Amino acid sequence: MKYRPSSLEGVKGNDELVAALDSMLNDLESCPHVFLLTGPTGCGKTTIGRIISNRLGCKGSDFREIDSADFRGIDTIRDIRRNSEYMAMEGTCRVWLMDEVQKLTGDAQSALLKILEDTPSHVYFILCTTDPQKLLPTLKGRCTIFTVKTLEGEMMKRMLKRIVRLEEVEIRDEILDQIVSRSEGHPRNALQALDKVLRVDPEQQEEILKQSAETDAQTIDLCRVLLKERKSWKEVAGVLTGLKGDKDNTETIRLAVMGYCQSILLKGSDMRLAGLVMEEFNEPFWNTGFPALVLACYRIVHS
Repeated sequence: MKYRPSSLEGVKGNDELVAALDSMLNDLESCPHVFLLTGPTGCGKTTIGRIISNRLGCKGSDFREIDSADFRGIDTIRDIRRNSEYMAMEGTCRVWLMDEVQKLTGDAQSALLKILEDTPSHVYFILCTTDPQKLLPTLKGRCTIFTVKTLEGEMMKRMLKRIVRLEEVEIRDEILDQIVSRSEGHPRNALQALDKVLRVDPEQQEEILKQSAETDAQTIDLCRVLLKERKSWKEVAGVLTGLKGDKDNTETIRLAVMGYCQSILLKGSDMRLAGLVMEEFNEPFWNTGFPALVLACYRIVHS
């Protein structure tokens, strides 16, 4: 994203975390070699991880970013182990940033633990997760853990206003309020919504948000029907038909369903069904698109 912060000073709404990281990174002699950033999706974990890497002195090809949802097996960890033996080529250290690290298999987590137990002095690991409970306790025990929080409404609105000023465009205050409300404290959601609004004429901004709101409402309807004890494919298909026009947004829908079910699990209600839905929606739909979403829903209904 164009306005992703590039320094700790630009990170908003996480003052205690920023202060702690800044202090650690000012003293690299005693700085930990394994960071674990936890928090909801879209709240800035990966961004903060990249900032940490820069502060550590990592540059260019010495920085590797891995999405553990796509590369989650033990072969990935073996490759990291082999490459960690080599010294940095462009900076002072090598850094592996592993996103969605909870997606690593059990064997892969065990293999990663062995590296973390004896990390070379020139190597750092930055692990990001939305679900730290799925990590091995021994693995978490090797990490210095930081929790990234969502943004409060006023802080979010100030961030959006700053971007609007930089873009030298006009957006009505009530439009920004709608974006803040729908983002639910997640900066990524807010920035994605703002980006859509910035691309259209002022008279079309309300319509763009209305269309997005309709998709959000239909996604919530999908969550509710999937979490019903007794549901038919006919009613699920009806909701999916309403979403079909947004097939290019399939991954956004998947993440919204995962977030909804995560909230259900954390509240301790309807856990069996929420877990079943999350299992089917666990893998990204980037390549397979809307048909994969339909198939996942079909499996849930007929499980």
